[in-house]
Amino acid sequence: GMLQFGITYLCLYRSFSYLTVPEVLLFTIFTPLYVTLVDDALARRFSPVALLAAAIATLGAGIIWYDGLSEDFITGFLLLQVANFTFAAGQVGYKHVMQRYPLALPGYRTFGYFFMGALVIALPSFLIFGNPDKLPSTPLQWGILGWLGLAASGLGLYLWNRGACKVDAGTLAVMNNALVPAGLLVNLLIWNRDADLLRLAVGGVVIGFSLWVNARYHPRAKLAASS
Repeated sequence: GMLQFGITYLCLYRSFSYLTVPEVLLFTIFTPLYVTLVDDALARRFSPVALLAAAIATLGAGIIWYDGLSEDFITGFLLLQVANFTFAAGQVGYKHVMQRYPLALPGYRTFGYFFMGALVIALPSFLIFGNPDKLPSTPLQWGILGWLGLAASGLGLYLWNRGACKVDAGTLAVMNNALVPAGLLVNLLIWNRDADLLRLAVGGVVIGFSLWVNARYHPRAKLAASS
């Protein structure tokens, strides 16, 4: 919780002080590389196929997101790499802990501890960086905040971490960037926002290809599929 929720979101939100929104979106595409590297480090091995698939997925997301850089982006870039690493370490760490120390209890009975860990980071961060005057002031704003907390960060990340336990690291890495075209499609279909459909299609195909590479050549992916 401290890694995947606390430090990740702290660094992500602080990066907006230094980066434009397109730059933030662009610099989050490196998470798959950290997923494979952290998984290999914990398992004391090296999986070139998983790393290759993650690199291809990163390229695909870059095709979708790249739109130039501002001059002063280094601080924001470094903050986002910390966020990428801690988000990767959190999901991979959960996967390894659950596989090594399985519990008789269902996963949702213990997932609340994630948010206790996040609070250890989030509460002092709010006291240091937060501005109470910027808190929501209308029912709609509170409703959106509730949706983000309960549905997106609550149910969404619970399902994400449970899914992480059921796939190999290469597939998990690729799916971190599969969120990019999925998010853009939701943005396009629901809110009718503009999107470069050609870049979206090309990047989506590249990400799909990375998933195929991992499934075709990664031995643990084959094992997971057969089981």
